[in-house]
Amino acid sequence: MSLSILKGTVFVSISGLGIAGNIFILLNYMHMFKENKKKSTHLMFIHLAFTHIIMLLSKGIPKTLAAYDVKNFLEDIGCVIFVYLERVARGLSICTSTLLTLVQAITISPRDSAWRKLKLQSAWNILPVLLFFWILNSLIGINLLYHMKNINSLNMSHLTQSGQYCYFLQDNLLMRWAFLTLMVLRDAGFQGILGVASGYMVFLLHKHHQRVLYLHTSKLLYKTSPEMKAAHNVLLLMLCFVFFYWTECVLSLPFSFLLENHLIVENIQEFLRVGYASLSPFILIPKDRNLAQCWH
Repeated sequence: MSLSILKGTVFVSISGLGIAGNIFILLNYMHMFKENKKKSTHLMFIHLAFTHIIMLLSKGIPKTLAAYDVKNFLEDIGCVIFVYLERVARGLSICTSTLLTLVQAITISPRDSAWRKLKLQSAWNILPVLLFFWILNSLIGINLLYHMKNINSLNMSHLTQSGQYCYFLQDNLLMRWAFLTLMVLRDAGFQGILGVASGYMVFLLHKHHQRVLYLHTSKLLYKTSPEMKAAHNVLLLMLCFVFFYWTECVLSLPFSFLLENHLIVENIQEFLRVGYASLSPFILIPKDRNLAQCWH
């Protein structure tokens, strides 16, 4: 029982800090978007922060209550809402992070580059893409609406002891693999785009660094553009995303087969799933001058 309470306390602390940080990011970027020159990256940061708030709430509330052994706090409809929102928000986080990296790579690309032709003419042009992400991820997780049940209604005590609160009922095997395949294709596709865009940004930042070194040796003054600074911030954010995503994947695949009782691994995975959403605001705040000024 004490271990369960400790888990709940840690989980609510991480989720609470993440929610507070994302609300701060959300409000400040909304203010910047309203007052300053409207940038597509501002809209994407707003969307990413909003997505992370949904993710942390839908993941944190049930997990915390389950860890504190609160009984019957979720009916079947509650399980569906929380798990479905968490699934959709997780997909939106992946898609939005990839789009943010791609747009930033296009922004810092040379004027004569083919990438530059993809640059958005207006910040509002990003809205149809974000709408597509909502539709895509809502459809991918739609099977949860029909097959997610509260464990108390199923009388599954061994799941209750493990801290789980909802259970996915086995449905048609073909449908299950179809939705799983869609999730894998989505993740693989966006991860591929993320990798290419990040690699291109690293290449451009390396060329920029070499140019700065040359100008310094020539005793010429050179000021780094805001776009280059933003690219550093986005790249650091994506490194955080990749770390949490792939660490969870590494734990998911082999350990579930190698360990009979992998409850510890499952608990680690739960924290990894909210790691990016919780930590991302505190990566952005010190790096963005406007955010840092508001924070202080």
